Amino acid sequence: MLRIWKATINSRNGLAFAFRSEQAVREEIVALLLSLPLAWLIGATAMRAVELICAVAFVLVVELLNTAIEKLADRLTMDHDKQIGRVKDMGSAAVGVALLMAGAFWIIAIIERLGFL
Repeated sequence: MLRIWKATINSRNGLAFAFRSEQAVREEIVALLLSLPLAWLIGATAMRAVELICAVAFVLVVELLNTAIEKLADRLTMDHDKQIGRVKDMGSAAVGVALLMAGAFWIIAIIERLGFL
């Protein structure tokens, strides 16, 4: 039980640090909060609403991992390093793919709600 408690505290601390230090994390948390009521309005079923919320949460998860990679890379060296730049670009690409996936889920749900699917 103690291990679970410590892991929960570490998770809260990591989220709080990311929220304080990264604009993208703050924006994605706002998007997640907005998605909570919107998903229930747009989703044709309860399962669709949950899927929409999870799609936005997934973007936040990928952003947190990208932020961790960037912070670690910056800790290694602040000098321009081509290899580290590529790693950061891949993290950014992962966020971009997650955003495209979430956007596709939401667009399909809206089309479905409008009765075109």
